[in-house]
Amino acid sequence: MDKRMMKNMTSNLQDSVKDGQLVSPVLPAHIKNYLIDIDGTICDDIPNEEPERMVTAAVYPDALLTIQSWHREGNIITFFTSRTEEHRIITESWLQRHGFPYHGLLMGKPRGGNYHWIDNHIVRATRYEGTFSSLIEKQVTIQVFDHE
Repeated sequence: MDKRMMKNMTSNLQDSVKDGQLVSPVLPAHIKNYLIDIDGTICDDIPNEEPERMVTAAVYPDALLTIQSWHREGNIITFFTSRTEEHRIITESWLQRHGFPYHGLLMGKPRGGNYHWIDNHIVRATRYEGTFSSLIEKQVTIQVFDHE
């Protein structure tokens, strides 16, 4: 990520105070911080054991258009993939060649799915099931910590 991109990302952060103490900054509510998987989400699902296929992975067109739109709206795009560091150059080249805008690329996401993310900031998870489009609001049941 170049310095201009990093400055652009951090310039949106707003100070946050809890109980009179400064805590980690937050983004304004209108800016989303998208963490997006690569294999099986924006392109063909390719295992790390077959990196030669990563070069020719087919793009999911709806994913490309949606991510470009989110980026134009000022949202932060970070790809979070189970690909390893040895796949970084192939991955960056593929993303650039196909026109995916992004601010960051995180390698080494744990493999196997069944993710349960615990964080002190708001986390919204959306499972990709074959349609990449604008997000809608929907009432659902989720697992949360028992606060009682």
